Amino acid sequence: MTGKINGEPEVVRCHRLIGAEVRGIDLSRPLADSAFSRIYSALLEHKVIFFRNQHITTEQQVEFARRFGPLEQNPFRPQREDLPELQIIKNDKDHPVLSTDVWHADLTFRQFPTKFTILRCMQIPEYGGDTMWADMCAAYEGLSPKLREFITGLTALHDFKNFRVLYKGDEAKRAQLLQMEEMFPNPSHPVVITHPETRQRVLFVNRQFTLRLEGMSDLESRNLLEILYQQASIPEYQYRLSWQPGTLVVWDNRLCQHYAVNDYYPHPRHMERVAVAGDALPAFDPAAKPVRDFATIARVHAHEGLH
Repeated sequence: MTGKINGEPEVVRCHRLIGAEVRGIDLSRPLADSAFSRIYSALLEHKVIFFRNQHITTEQQVEFARRFGPLEQNPFRPQREDLPELQIIKNDKDHPVLSTDVWHADLTFRQFPTKFTILRCMQIPEYGGDTMWADMCAAYEGLSPKLREFITGLTALHDFKNFRVLYKGDEAKRAQLLQMEEMFPNPSHPVVITHPETRQRVLFVNRQFTLRLEGMSDLESRNLLEILYQQASIPEYQYRLSWQPGTLVVWDNRLCQHYAVNDYYPHPRHMERVAVAGDALPAFDPAAKPVRDFATIARVHAHEGLH
């Protein structure tokens, strides 16, 4: 990046739990370490942060993403040959969405799931095409104490199950599927993890990639997972963003799940995605305490606790 260096960013909270806008930053210009530190702190606090009017090049997006850590490649999605870290998400009448309209955290079928995701809007449909995020710390805290106690210590297998449809067909496709299964054997992740930096507890199962709970019958696993999946669907835990060309969003994949609203077919929607590779196994630390007080929400009803 060249040109005048940025000043300090302004962070504006957009939701009590999740989502904040970062203002006063032009990502086409150099970013001082102090400004990036403020952005990084805002990301950990708000889980999802966004920048408006960032009409930057793909290379500048990648350069900004690298400030957060080494980048990963998505093995199942199209990439630019000269920039393999870039994932192009382009949907229209000939290319409908695959499975982004399901609540999920990115690539939990990997032993080291995605750490951060950086998504930039290139083209928006005539209407719709929003993205929603759910705070999975709040999702965990919103469970009853008895259920929180029960699921803490459980583990779940994860799988690239949504991408398996890409390998239906002839022998060559089946051979490719076997190769992918060898590359990505089902990892076992804790159902509740401790975020390695904020030390918060996070509900870490998702409808897209979680296969089943270990040590349970299929019936028990399905029913309990359904209860846990529903936590991401609670509106009080969600932030919803309407995109504009030039909007860039960064989110912590360890703290939240997301859902791309599929309400714009057959109109085109074009995004460019870069992601930071996971660098730690998802783990649970029973002794961990949050590094500071984070915003919480209590869904209290008038009939509860009244005498």
